[in-house]
Amino acid sequence: MNASATASSKIATRFAPSPSGLLHLGHAYSALFAHRLAVSGEGRFILRIEDIDPGRCKPEFEDGIVEDLAWLGLEWEEPFLRQSERLPIYADALAQLDTAGLLYPCFCTRSDIAAEIARAGAAPHLSHHGPDGPLYPGICKQLSASERARRIADNEPHALRLDMDAAVSAAGTLTWHDRTRGEQTAQPELFGDIVLARKEVATSYHLAVTVDDAAQGITLVTRGDDLFAVTHIHRLLQALLNLDVPEWHHTVLLVNNKGSRLAKRDKAFTLRAMREAGTDPEEIWAMSIRQIARQAATDGI
Repeated sequence: MNASATASSKIATRFAPSPSGLLHLGHAYSALFAHRLAVSGEGRFILRIEDIDPGRCKPEFEDGIVEDLAWLGLEWEEPFLRQSERLPIYADALAQLDTAGLLYPCFCTRSDIAAEIARAGAAPHLSHHGPDGPLYPGICKQLSASERARRIADNEPHALRLDMDAAVSAAGTLTWHDRTRGEQTAQPELFGDIVLARKEVATSYHLAVTVDDAAQGITLVTRGDDLFAVTHIHRLLQALLNLDVPEWHHTVLLVNNKGSRLAKRDKAFTLRAMREAGTDPEEIWAMSIRQIARQAATDGI
């Protein structure tokens, strides 16, 4: 497998928002943090639009992202990438995993899964929870090949799940380096048999972000600490798809005056509202730089 890309190339960071709402102050911090690291390392800063969910993503929000980042004075490599234009690439990655015998179709609805977990009751192996909630209890994992083929031929809606046991066995022991927490050993089995594609969304966040980070040569993934746990999955997918391995830097999350993390529903904190209220973008820079400085002091960068 390819070694970490960080050892042989200049730093490349990215800001990868989803156009499902307006950017807020927390997004500004994330973008400015990634931009600072890229510029200070004479590297590349990349914008990626993660618009794989057509039900939530809208063109006007993409336009707003570009306007807000330009208002902040950020520059990025052109043209920027849209995930919605890369569905064939993700299909190829799924095909690679399928050929390796690591995928299986799952025909369960959410109510099917909830009922099976409830039915299992005291059976610990069927009621474990992972970072994302209850683990999939493996209902469809036991289906025969002929049953799977029949149900697919009947156009029964289904998702594609990763056979986690087989995937972990194929990949072996994996590690990654996080700038805030040091060397980490991957434990993707904590998540169980995750979904990598659905009928309505042709790829999962996990698969798309892993494939795109490698395709764009990202050497340092900067993102909020709330996404630390999913790195276990991304490191596994990198190994299974033979992709380059970046470093990670998980940052603290900005919070509102109630101590809750900022969200797209926090309209007072949106960059558009700040811009319309006459906020000087230098003030955003100053607020973020203070936060970046606190983070740097904590992390020793």
